[in-house]
Amino acid sequence: MAATVQAPRGMRDFLPGEKLRRELVLRSIRESFSSYGYQEIETPAVEELSRLESGEGGDNEKLIFKILRRGLDPELAVAPVAAADLGLRFDLTLPLARFYASHRGELPEVFRALQIAPVWRAERPQRGRYRQFHQCDIDVVGEPGAVAEVELIAATLDALEALGVGGVTARLNDRGVLSAILDACGFAPGARSEVLVTLDKLDKLGMDGVSAELAERELPKGPSERLVEVLAGLEASEGDFDATFAALPGRAAEQAERLVAIRDGVLEAKPGADLVADAALVRGQGYYTGSIFELRHPDFPGSIGGGGRYDGMVGRFLGTEVPACGLSIGFERVVELVDASRYRPEVRKVALVYGPEVPPGRLVAWQRRLIGVGAQVRLVPRRRNLVHQLEALGTEGFGEWAELDGSTRAPAGAGAAGLDLRDLR
Repeated sequence: MAATVQAPRGMRDFLPGEKLRRELVLRSIRESFSSYGYQEIETPAVEELSRLESGEGGDNEKLIFKILRRGLDPELAVAPVAAADLGLRFDLTLPLARFYASHRGELPEVFRALQIAPVWRAERPQRGRYRQFHQCDIDVVGEPGAVAEVELIAATLDALEALGVGGVTARLNDRGVLSAILDACGFAPGARSEVLVTLDKLDKLGMDGVSAELAERELPKGPSERLVEVLAGLEASEGDFDATFAALPGRAAEQAERLVAIRDGVLEAKPGADLVADAALVRGQGYYTGSIFELRHPDFPGSIGGGGRYDGMVGRFLGTEVPACGLSIGFERVVELVDASRYRPEVRKVALVYGPEVPPGRLVAWQRRLIGVGAQVRLVPRRRNLVHQLEALGTEGFGEWAELDGSTRAPAGAGAAGLDLRDLR
């Protein structure tokens, strides 16, 4: 028995029907974002490894697919760290920052960027998590005010609603709030990154799991216990903004005031939007400098999108600070939530069934005539069991068919939908 031949683990093939559905969903997202004035760009799949490993990508930097340098002597022993100089991008944010630094003089003062493209991470595959997947990003570069966050959230919620994906909750936080919480708990600056890595697992580990991991990391007991107390108070607030602010220690409530402007702006622009304060929200990327947000849906564990403000990233490339903020839709997760029946395009699909006696030129001429009147036409070699053949075509949406012979006459026969042969004369 032959071995099953499959795509590499964590990567997928898409049959024509699913590929078409994905493209239609992507088109809907693209149209929604474009209506807000976002301009689509394209960047290479590959970036210099030194940029990808800048220390701002969080745990994603451990998941980079690295590319060996050209011209390496196969007989020469080279340490892996010295053998690669390029890597596949793990998200679209860092490539955008590099793109903006490369083309700033050709771009408007406030640039609204749209990117829809695949990214790669050496993940452990599971539902909704793959090694190659699409992201749909919008970013506002050059705008320091809350208008960027408000527009990003409103535009993304609109894009999801256009797909029929409602019931989405936007969870809001700010890195300044997190820093103030850790200060109030007594953590030294050098311990913050470890604490945030653990705190980012709160949804998976729960309160007891976070407490246990803080102990495993041998972090100071007193600050760790105070942090768990703060988290318990935040959990009790159930996302209410006022209750959350009341549960925040020290200067954290002052830092949270910036979230009020975002909340009020989104609700004014999009009344009824479901917004939740989540002062324990971290998001793993190290490049976030201010607001952070995450989109959740009740039918999917984890987030279906997220983003935040990353004011320092462009400055690393450009040498001068440029404010930036972005939000990404996790396409592979969102496409699972889309009702497939919404994306069955109503196009006239015709099958022209032919035998070996039909001259190729005449066959394609008939095909072109039908295409000229707006049909989608497939040429199908006739098999012995024509009934079974037509049934299979019907499952693909080819409700009309005609049979061609070697004569110069119009095709004979018609499917249940009734092919109008006048279209072929």
